[in-house]
Amino acid sequence: MLRSFGQRLLLELRLFFIALQFFTRVPVPAWVGFQPGWLQACARYFPLVGACVGVAGAVVLATTSLVWPPLVAVLLSMAATVWMTGGFHEDGLADTCDGLGGSVSRDRALIIMKDSRLGSYGALGLALVLGLKAAVLSSLLAPVLGELNEAESSHVHQVLLGWTLMALVWSHTTSRLAPVLLIRALPYAGDLDQAKAKPLTTRVSWGSVLGALLCWGAVSLGLVLWVDRIGWPVPTLWLAMGWATLAVALGTWWMARWLRRRLGGYTGDTLGAAQQITELLSLLAWLAVVHPVTWVRW
Repeated sequence: MLRSFGQRLLLELRLFFIALQFFTRVPVPAWVGFQPGWLQACARYFPLVGACVGVAGAVVLATTSLVWPPLVAVLLSMAATVWMTGGFHEDGLADTCDGLGGSVSRDRALIIMKDSRLGSYGALGLALVLGLKAAVLSSLLAPVLGELNEAESSHVHQVLLGWTLMALVWSHTTSRLAPVLLIRALPYAGDLDQAKAKPLTTRVSWGSVLGALLCWGAVSLGLVLWVDRIGWPVPTLWLAMGWATLAVALGTWWMARWLRRRLGGYTGDTLGAAQQITELLSLLAWLAVVHPVTWVRW
């Protein structure tokens, strides 16, 4: 029984490393090995890989914010996560915008998405999403007008940095749920013979979906316990995560409807686009909670 448990634990560790290797540049141990079926099974660890990417971005953001202004620190953090993932999801976003930005047929859209050249729709979509993410993270880091007088005495900058780091980690984690749910909900719309990752062209099991949700829940619980330990307001964190979860859920639902209507299913590029869009939606929800707009009556 203990041997069986040990073998199962080793398999799960291998699946995590396969997911990490697939989505990032991080080298994995040689003993991990590879089997084609593992690529589909490792979908349960997509959110955990997202957490690793988010932590890396958070470390860069925390370090660079000691030296440079918020916008520069944010851009360096974003550059670090793009380098770490090889621009994998951003490339999918650009290709999706190129293919689905115009009013072309399904078959033509799929051909456009396979073209490695960047078109006008792809450039616009990439610039808008990355620009908005930079703007949101910079706004999270910067004190609002009412906090400026207390910035030095109450350590507002440090507190805002902490909330921004949590938003970064949690949004990277949660946005990796969207591809898992889309693979479960939709059929593959591309050419099966030319698919780069054939195991990901078949629907993941409900067990993988549950595993992904458990990984997401573990990261969320970890943030709650950390906030409670340092004495920060846990209800604010629950509110931020609640609104962000709703935003990601709505974004994933909209992507599923849109892809079903336009393509009849998903492709690898559209999964990357879903991750980028839901990450942005999550960050926007965090900003609305941490820095709500105060209406002034003139």
